[in-house]
Amino acid sequence: MSETPVTAVPTIRVQEAGFDLAAETAALSAGRADVGGIASFIGLCRADDGLQALVLEHYPGMTERAIAGIAAQAAARWPLTGCTVIHRVGRILPGEGIVLVLAASRHRTAALEACAFLIDWLKTGAPFWKREEFAGGAERWVAARGEDEARARGWAERRG
Repeated sequence: MSETPVTAVPTIRVQEAGFDLAAETAALSAGRADVGGIASFIGLCRADDGLQALVLEHYPGMTERAIAGIAAQAAARWPLTGCTVIHRVGRILPGEGIVLVLAASRHRTAALEACAFLIDWLKTGAPFWKREEFAGGAERWVAARGEDEARARGWAERRG
């Protein structure tokens, strides 16, 4: 029997509102008997060094297209049965969710690897600009980290 997946169109949202892991997981697997596992990643805003808030900006339309391209790459590399990427924008407080990535497949390895690929590429390939706000009104823009770039480059060197 063939293991060719029935890949659903990925769910991609860029929004100010928070997200609900349980609801998004249920939506991804609803009516899908071919889903054997769903891997998830939730990125949270940390209160490092007195951080009061993280402000994320983006270009509407461009950001969603970039994320869709990253999701298409994941679907080409792994036999996914579905994928959800939700990224928040606006002012996010410590403890709140920033990003949710779900990857569904018939088998856990594909789901886990695709989830890792998606978040690694989102960190470097999706056009978001991050500004940190601190007590007393201080703020700074967050530069790309070399380790994030290296992780994304690493995926180019290995097969799914």
